Amino acid sequence: MKYTVETMINLPRKRVVELFDNIDNIQYWQDGFISFETISGEEGQKGAKALLKYQFGKREIELTETITVQNLPDEFSGIYEMKGMWNEVKNYFIEVDENTTKWVSENEFRLSGFMKIVGFFNSKGFKKQTNKMHRKFKEFAESQK
Repeated sequence: MKYTVETMINLPRKRVVELFDNIDNIQYWQDGFISFETISGEEGQKGAKALLKYQFGKREIELTETITVQNLPDEFSGIYEMKGMWNEVKNYFIEVDENTTKWVSENEFRLSGFMKIVGFFNSKGFKKQTNKMHRKFKEFAESQK
């Protein structure tokens, strides 16, 4: 499953990228975020791996992030994995004008086992969740002027 989400943010690209690239800000725009722990490589750099933990209801989820491209302010991409799910996210930050940035994220999911069943019955939910995350980041970022 592949899809793209685009969001216009009313801030200069430099500021958007500063806010996006700050681990301390994840809690403000990613629902259920508990923690981030670098497990190998240099934090935030290509090849680095990290463990991200989230709480959804009574269920705790752990994802492994592997950074595949760190070319900010233009691109930050990574692969996010857990049992039954592989997700590649390519984030692009495009300067529209001096006060507006377009955030584009290209998403690809590969599901197996139980997650394949979840994806079959709720494929629109993945895009809906990405849209929600974009909206929350936009609201957070624009409140940081």
